[in-house]
Parts: sequence; C-alpha cells; structure tokens
Amino acid sequence: MSDTQDNEGIRDWEEIAPPKVYPPDFKAGFVAILGKPNVGKSTLVNRLLGYKVAIVSEKPQTTRTRLLAVLTEEKHQIVFVDTPGVHEPVHRLGEYMVRTARQSLEDADAVIYMADASGTPEKEDRQAIEFLAQAKGLPVLLALNKVDLIQQGRVDWLLEEYGKLHEFAGAMGISASQGTGLQELLDWVLARLPYSPPFYPEDEISDQPERAIAAELVREQVLMHTRQEVPHAVAVMVSEYKERSEDQLYIAATIYVEKESQKGIVIGQKGSMLRKIGQNAREQMEHLLEKKVYLDLWVKVRKDWRKRDPALREMGLVPRNR
Repeated sequence: MSDTQDNEGIRDWEEIAPPKVYPPDFKAGFVAILGKPNVGKSTLVNRLLGYKVAIVSEKPQTTRTRLLAVLTEEKHQIVFVDTPGVHEPVHRLGEYMVRTARQSLEDADAVIYMADASGTPEKEDRQAIEFLAQAKGLPVLLALNKVDLIQQGRVDWLLEEYGKLHEFAGAMGISASQGTGLQELLDWVLARLPYSPPFYPEDEISDQPERAIAAELVREQVLMHTRQEVPHAVAVMVSEYKERSEDQLYIAATIYVEKESQKGIVIGQKGSMLRKIGQNAREQMEHLLEKKVYLDLWVKVRKDWRKRDPALREMGLVPRNR
C-alpha cells in the first residue's frame, strides 16, 4: 500500500462521526395501541408523528399487520405499535390479525387502549380487554377517541362504563383527528417509559420498507373508492420498485381480489376506477417519497386468498416460518 493510500485511509477514518452520546435521563420504549376495529388507532399514530405512516379508511379491519411508528424528540423516543383491530375472525387472515394484536403486548412498556366515543362497550371491546388481563403489570391508558363529536356528560359516562371492564392506570378523552388531548396522552406515556437510549435512528419513522408502504397506499385507495363487497377481499403486492433516475421511481403493483365480479368493480367501466385508484395512490406516494412516481397497476383474481396460508405468506401477511 502506498503512502497516498495510507493517508486517504486515515482521512476516511477521521471523517467517521463518533456515536452519539445520549443523556442519562433519555427515555425510550414501546407503546402498544390496542382496540377493536375502526376506533382511530392509525389516525392517532399519524397525528402523533406528523407523517402518514399508516393507511386509514372508514372500513373496519384496515390495519392487517403490526406497524412500528417511531417518534423521536430531544429527550425521548416512543415506538408506537399500531395493531390490527380485535374482532371475531372468520378466516385465516382474521385469526392472524387478532393473534398479532395480542402478541403486541409482549414487548410493550405501556398500552393505550382506544375506544370509540360514538358507541358503547361491545363484544369486541370485551375481547380486546381480555388481552389486557394477560399483560399483568403493564400500565394501560384508556383513550376515548372522537370526543369532539359528543357532549362532556356522555364522555364521563363512557369513561365510567369502560372502567368497569378493566382497572386502567389512566383514562382520558381525545380526538385523534383534531389533536385534542394528545399532549396529555404523550405526557402519560412518557411518565411510564424506562430510561434507555433509543432503539432506532433519529431519522427513522417506521419499520415498514418503502415498497410495503407503496402497496398499502394503493390498498387505501381501493378501500376508499369501492363498495362493501370488495375492501376486505383486496390485497396489494408490489412486484417492481426501482429508480429510473435520481428523482423518479417506477412501481409496478398487483391488486388481488377473490372473485371476477370484484375484479370488474376495481377496474371499473373502461378502466375508470383503476385510473382513479392509481392517480390518487401515485399522488400520495409522490408526497411521501418526494419523488415522481410512475405507477403501473394490474388486477388479478386469487380465489379465497384470505383462507390460504401459502397466499398469506406470499403476500407478507403471515410470517414465512408459520
């Protein structure tokens, strides 16, 4: 090795930044968000982070897998675990979703149990709250969401009703969409996190790869624009994800449905529905990824994919070692 090469090696070594030292009072931990479907768990995550990391829709069971959303600030890092809604499963996918929600409690330091202020405790609430009994010693906050839609008297009554089902460590009304009560929620969480260095780099906001996020953004648009027959039967897989230039991406994705009739609905008359889905999904991708996106969409029928483990594994909805 020449003297020049030696010097270059020394310069390279000197340019490596030393590891960041965090103060002893830095806090970090995992917070599981649990509840029945469609209570606003993903809306809460997106609002707290200030980024869209989880898709949302008015359709129940929108979230299918565990998603980690990382909020890092000067003196703490909170890793929110967004989970599928707890429900009575009717197929293999539903069974896996409920099991995923339950397992999210295993590594949590605290739990936020979300309930919908526009309803009352139901069977699915009781099923989800039963999971809390398995997480002995975990502090659980009851977060009654959508309180902006009801009167204070009903809020107080609902907090009391849910309090009869579990001994919560705290309870409050919030509005995930409006931001009401979220600072109080964060204060409650931070008071219960352990002192620890962060688990993820400061610039990381989610554990989801970009191609998985792209697939979810397409599915979100299908949920938003199709009728009740279609949404639960839809899955999206990205087959190609590559850079065409520094500021342009090519993404090819397939929308899977279970019936020919559903395929027709997703495509629409002369392709009108598919164009709408593609245009809206592309705009979301470009906003999130800060690049131009060429999105190529296909629609295929895969009969009863929600009931078949091989299909669920291929689509990344069930771990391959199961």
